[in-house]
Amino acid sequence: MLFNSYGFIFLYLPVVLLGFFQLGRINHRYAAAWLALASLFFYGYWNPAYVGLLLGSIICNYAFGMWIAKARTEKRGLRTETSAPGTQSSALSPQRLLIVALAANLVLLGYYKYANFFVANLNPLLGADWNMANIILPLGISFFTFTQIAYLVDTYQGKVKEYNFVHYLLFVTYFPHLIAGPVLHHKEMMPQFARTSTYRFSYENMSVGMTIFLIGLFKKVILADGLAVYVGPVFDASASGVELSFIDAWGGALCYALQLYFDFSAYSDMAIGLSRMFGVTLPLNFHSPYKAVNIIEFWRHWHMTLSRFLRDYLYIPLGGNRKGTAQRYLNLMITMLLGGLWHGAGWTFVLWGGLHGLYLIINHGWHALRRALGQDTKAQLSRPAKAAAVLLTFLVVVAAWVVFRADNLSSATAMLKAMSGLNGFVLPDAWLPKWGSFGLWLSAHGVSFGATNDLIMGGAINWIWISLLIVWFAPNTQQIMAAYKPALDMPEGSARLSWQPSAPAAIIVWLIGFIAIINLSKQSAFLYFQF
Repeated sequence: MLFNSYGFIFLYLPVVLLGFFQLGRINHRYAAAWLALASLFFYGYWNPAYVGLLLGSIICNYAFGMWIAKARTEKRGLRTETSAPGTQSSALSPQRLLIVALAANLVLLGYYKYANFFVANLNPLLGADWNMANIILPLGISFFTFTQIAYLVDTYQGKVKEYNFVHYLLFVTYFPHLIAGPVLHHKEMMPQFARTSTYRFSYENMSVGMTIFLIGLFKKVILADGLAVYVGPVFDASASGVELSFIDAWGGALCYALQLYFDFSAYSDMAIGLSRMFGVTLPLNFHSPYKAVNIIEFWRHWHMTLSRFLRDYLYIPLGGNRKGTAQRYLNLMITMLLGGLWHGAGWTFVLWGGLHGLYLIINHGWHALRRALGQDTKAQLSRPAKAAAVLLTFLVVVAAWVVFRADNLSSATAMLKAMSGLNGFVLPDAWLPKWGSFGLWLSAHGVSFGATNDLIMGGAINWIWISLLIVWFAPNTQQIMAAYKPALDMPEGSARLSWQPSAPAAIIVWLIGFIAIINLSKQSAFLYFQF
């Protein structure tokens, strides 16, 4: 089931909201169980066969969490009694239980997500002809697996304070986050599920949540899906061996970068809005990443909870920046390579992760050089310098998105070759008469007009420049709604355009909601559903 569908908006959501708050007046446990069951239905609507897999994963991880917590308690008690920190641990030590639990989760994820990929790459190396069954990737497996890995590690570290199974079931299956994030921490959600106020209907929560949801719906249906029309033809042409022009390649790359931006921003908004309707606040997962002045800042604003997960459970355990510069850079590269592989089973994703690892190494190296020269790397940039930094960061991110989106490495190489100008620079000849005297002036000064594939024409150009104005100069949803604290871990500050409940604000929100809803017949899945 998609957030951007009539069935979800006009049937599923009202029924689940009504049931949750009506049961909340009787018993909080019943309301939590209702929301967990509704979330399982939401997941099973796509493929009922995988509900059993999700439930099995939840039960096993909950049991492992209980065992790890019990083993920690017993180990602390043994140390207190013996006063011997070096006492031999039993076979069921918390560390061993954690390793077994993590291995089980990673094996499950690896089988469904990477088995075919590894077999396809091993066959040529070994001269074998192994074949795997056609494995269908369970929806959201990366997100519910990572969420539960975080729970297990937090339990091992003593950060988990509650072991209510109904709340844990809801924590993992909670439908606003289940399919495409954010990756949640147990400590973020359990206190909210335990609050009495969560189970009481609130006009403010409903108003704020619905506003955020409708803004996200507009981004998805109108902006992201509007840009998507221009992406496929360019990347398909590249995959088919068509030699792209400079304009076509850059146009397709920019349209994809902006489509992905609005698509993921839309899902993040809709997840936060839906959750707020139920009185629950999700962590911020997307915060204007294309306004970043460098790659470090970009990753602090793009898929923020995944970046947090990779930092806390991979980069820091590898040693982080504690073991010298060379080891730090190696840790960064390993983290980003695995982060790339997490997005998909293909060499394009691995290369994309490697590119961002290289970007981060260069960025950290540049900061280290500036500090060595006595410069303040945290000093405020001038407006021209900031604009140049944002543009440079955006362009290298777009180049990496080409690798991310391409069907294979050869297609990505062909796109990047055209974008670098190696196929020449020719403007579509159809533009010459439209531009009139300006076109003639350009032609007289050496600009070539000629036959192109006509994949990126006036409509796409308009989509690109309008989208860039929104991305770079408009406040994001969380900034507009900042007065109502829409998400956890919100940065300080709010936008000049600040939402307040009023008749004009209601008219604007309902107008963009109406425009989005009447276009739902063009619905498409969110891009992050496939990762």
